Amino acid sequence: MRTYYGLPLFIWTCVFHTVDAIPLQEKSNSHLPSKRRVSLTKDDGKLLHRTKRGWMWNQFFLLEEYTGTDTQYVGKLHTDQDKGDGNLKYILTGDGAGSLFVIDENTGDIHAAKKLDREEKSLYILRAKAIDRKTGRQVEPESEFIIKIHDINDNEPKFTKDLYIANVPEMSGVGTPVIQVTATDADDANYGNSAKVVYSILQGQPYFSVDPESGIIKTALPDMSRENREQYQVVIQAKDMGGQMGGLSGTTTVNITLTDVNNNPPRFPQSTYQFNSPESVPLGTHLGRIKANDPDMGENAEMEYSIAEGDGADMFDVITDKDTQEGIIIVKQNLDFEKKMLYTLRVDARNTHPDPRFLHLGPFKDTAVVKISVDDTDEPPVFSKPSYLIEVDEDIKEGSIIGQVTAYDPDVMNNLIKYSVDRHTDMDRIFSIHSENGSIFTLKPLDRESSPWHNITVTAIELNNPKQISDIPVFIRILDINDHAPEFATYYETYVCENAKPGQLIQTISVMDKDDPPRGHKFFFEPVPDFPLNPNFTIVDNKDNTAGIMTRKDGYSRNKMSTYLLPILIFDNDYPIQSSTGTLTIRVCACDDQGNMQSCNAEALVLAAGLSTGALVAILLCVILLLILVVLFAALKRQRKKEPLIISKDDVRDNIVTYNDEGGGEEDTQAFDIGTLRNPEAREDSKLRRDVMPETVFQIRRTVPLWENIDVQDFIHRRLKENDSDPSAPPYDSLATYAYEGNDSIAESLSSLESLTTDFNQDYDYLSDWGPRFKKLADMYGGDDSDHD
Repeated sequence: MRTYYGLPLFIWTCVFHTVDAIPLQEKSNSHLPSKRRVSLTKDDGKLLHRTKRGWMWNQFFLLEEYTGTDTQYVGKLHTDQDKGDGNLKYILTGDGAGSLFVIDENTGDIHAAKKLDREEKSLYILRAKAIDRKTGRQVEPESEFIIKIHDINDNEPKFTKDLYIANVPEMSGVGTPVIQVTATDADDANYGNSAKVVYSILQGQPYFSVDPESGIIKTALPDMSRENREQYQVVIQAKDMGGQMGGLSGTTTVNITLTDVNNNPPRFPQSTYQFNSPESVPLGTHLGRIKANDPDMGENAEMEYSIAEGDGADMFDVITDKDTQEGIIIVKQNLDFEKKMLYTLRVDARNTHPDPRFLHLGPFKDTAVVKISVDDTDEPPVFSKPSYLIEVDEDIKEGSIIGQVTAYDPDVMNNLIKYSVDRHTDMDRIFSIHSENGSIFTLKPLDRESSPWHNITVTAIELNNPKQISDIPVFIRILDINDHAPEFATYYETYVCENAKPGQLIQTISVMDKDDPPRGHKFFFEPVPDFPLNPNFTIVDNKDNTAGIMTRKDGYSRNKMSTYLLPILIFDNDYPIQSSTGTLTIRVCACDDQGNMQSCNAEALVLAAGLSTGALVAILLCVILLLILVVLFAALKRQRKKEPLIISKDDVRDNIVTYNDEGGGEEDTQAFDIGTLRNPEAREDSKLRRDVMPETVFQIRRTVPLWENIDVQDFIHRRLKENDSDPSAPPYDSLATYAYEGNDSIAESLSSLESLTTDFNQDYDYLSDWGPRFKKLADMYGGDDSDHD
């Protein structure tokens, strides 16, 4: 107890087990007494005042997780105004007041009513006040104080994950980091070692280790191989209290996988492989597969196969199957049992993605020997060439040999070969072939202008085995022979002006020729020998396969000659020389001063002279008078009665007695002469009808003899035109027969009974391809071995 100026002051401390107390207001001065206002009097008579605190307590501390049977005593509140007579009342408010913390209102003792957890709340702030029970007034101002919860080691370390997944490359060195694990402790890290965690490995040694402070897991053994063991399970422990005895701990599991690296070369499981192949296999055929084993994974196990050496390196090839990593042996060249029966190859398998870090372990490849045996098979005939080209002149005679194809049996038996032409490629049967020697000859004339190329197919068949068949294309080119004469390239409509001057060009002509000489066309133009000197026009050869027509005199007259015919002799320079005569029709026309054609009709001369108005009126009146006369003449004709020339009742024929009656009937043989139609050699005389008097006597017109015309259609059209325009024909409908057989047929008889049928022209092999319905015909007519024997 201390006294200031003779006044007593009570000071109390809170007995808090063995925990030190620190004042809230002044932590550095933990034992300063509270102050109170006191009045003092000095010798000079003045009144002195001093302030003094009335509350008496320190900061309180409380251990968490109290397990005692009684309530835990926290501390005591007291003021110097308390005389101990029970006149004061203590009241507590703030965090947990009344629920967690209770106070004795008479004594000020504070107790904890429940067990506290620092991890839930480590600090409580409360307020205390003292009230006079009688007056209800506060004897001390309200003040705050703190109850701090002291930590105990009641929480074990916990990892952030229950299971960790980690990878590390195989063959890694010692100390290679794998993964870092982390554990946390909920205890107070600032109070003791409750939250100090230390890591250790419980499972996974001697392959891995863990750093005790950082929790980093590292490799502990060198050159761990994935091929030996891929998965590892490591158990890590985290312990608080710095790992000392009595500390709490927690564990976690880490699954570590060794990832693959390319540290293993491929290896063949056997050193030699054997395959067989028929000699007739097509190119690209797969003969077999080989595979090298690589314990690595993914792209580290990818490999590529190649032929290193061997006598079959040119005949075979090897490709890599990317899906199965197998090497496929394929045929690269055509095999021939007769040439070579066994091939030996050396095949390499190497990794495509080697790791430079492991090249010191050796070459990442392996080699195996592949032996391939060729089996003999019956092969079809083989032609000496892949195709044939034959050139032949178009004027070659029928039956001439134009070329030859040869084929042989590649087998040891060397069977005989039979040749034939595939008629599907020669539908017109222009060519044929000797079945024994393969000589190709013609059956029909050739014409380059109609077909310059012929593409046929020749078939070779083994006699002993007809199933062995080979085909070969034969290209036949028809060479040109100068057998066509040149002719006008087009029809020319040529005119000459009446006012033309001598030496004026009126037309340029060009010609065409169906032939195709190798040196190109060269044409010449000359007058025909019968008219070497034409007085009207001149033919000028331009030396460029064209000719110009020039005028030769001064002026032309349409009245004297409206059309000129100019024959022109055209010939080429090829051998043999071919020539033709083309006739150019030249009309005389009226032209303007610039030479432009205006009119080419002779009737236009009248209009060109020009007529006066009076002359035109006179011409019009004359035309009107002529029309009136025609009308009168027609009216008089209607009044005249037509009388038949034969009025005898004994005439058995149906005579025409009226103008618009029908024809004379079947017995009327005088209306036309049918015999003339049937005999073109007879004279064609027009005869007048005898039963009806003609209205007007016309000049009997003679028709042009037609015995030289062999075109039946043209003949009938001419007859029809003559009957339509003949004024002496009957004025009623009549049947006209145009029966015309002609002289002879240049085709002669078409009867198949008189045709000469020889094996030379017939080939019935195609009947075998028409199916079972034509089998009987094929047996009857298809027995011949050749198109021509």
